[in-house]
Amino acid sequence: MTINIRNEDKKMKLAPSILSADFANLARDIQLVEDGGADYIHVDVMDGHFVPNITFGADTVAAIRPVTKLPLDCHLMVEYPENYIKQFAAAGADIITVHPESTPHIHRVIQLIKDQGVKAGIAVNPGTPIESMIHILGVIDLVLVMTVNPGYGGQSFIPEMLKKIKKAKEIKDREGYTYEIQVDGGIGEQTAKQCKEAGATVFVAGSYIYNAEDPLNQMALLMDAVK
Repeated sequence: MTINIRNEDKKMKLAPSILSADFANLARDIQLVEDGGADYIHVDVMDGHFVPNITFGADTVAAIRPVTKLPLDCHLMVEYPENYIKQFAAAGADIITVHPESTPHIHRVIQLIKDQGVKAGIAVNPGTPIESMIHILGVIDLVLVMTVNPGYGGQSFIPEMLKKIKKAKEIKDREGYTYEIQVDGGIGEQTAKQCKEAGATVFVAGSYIYNAEDPLNQMALLMDAVK
C-alpha cells in the first residue's frame, strides 16, 4: 500500500490515538479519522511491564496496515524495545518511538529503527529532563513530550510540561535539528493551543476524539485551535 504523504509538509499535524477507539471496530474508527483529515494514526504499544497497561502488538499493526494509507506512528512503551523493532517495522510501522529509560542501549535502538527504513523518535516522560537526551536529539526524527504519565488514556494534562516543550524547541532551533515535537496526553482545544505556542507541531488525541458524540467535529475544533 502506498502511504499517504499528502500532509508531510503541514506545519501542524493531528495523530488520533486508537487507544481510545473501539477495539472491536478498529478499521471503522481508523477510516473515520482518516476521512476527517488525520495526518498519522498513533498506536500506543504497552507491555504491562514498562507501563502497567497491556494493549497492542505487532500483529495488530499488521492487521490495520491495509486499512489506511496514513503513516502508522507506533509509540513503544515496552521494556527492551530492541527486541521488537524489526517486528513492528515489518508489520508496517512508519514511525517508531521509544523511551530511553526502557533500554541501556538507546543509540543502538535508534540505529536499529533507522536501519529498517523507519523514522525514529524518543519519548520524554514527565519526570525526565529533555537535557538528559541532548546526546541523541541530533539523530532522531521526532521528540514525543509526554504531557501525562504514560500507561493509560484519558488522563489530565500536566501544565508543567509546557516548559519541556519550549526547551525541546529551543534546543532544536539552536542546534539546527529537524525533529518534530509531538505531544501526547490530555490534549484538547485549550491544551493543544498552549502546546503549539510552546513549540509543538504534532498533537496526539485519543479520548478527546473517540469519546465524543461527533468525533469529526472534535477533530475540526482541535485543528482550528492550532492554526
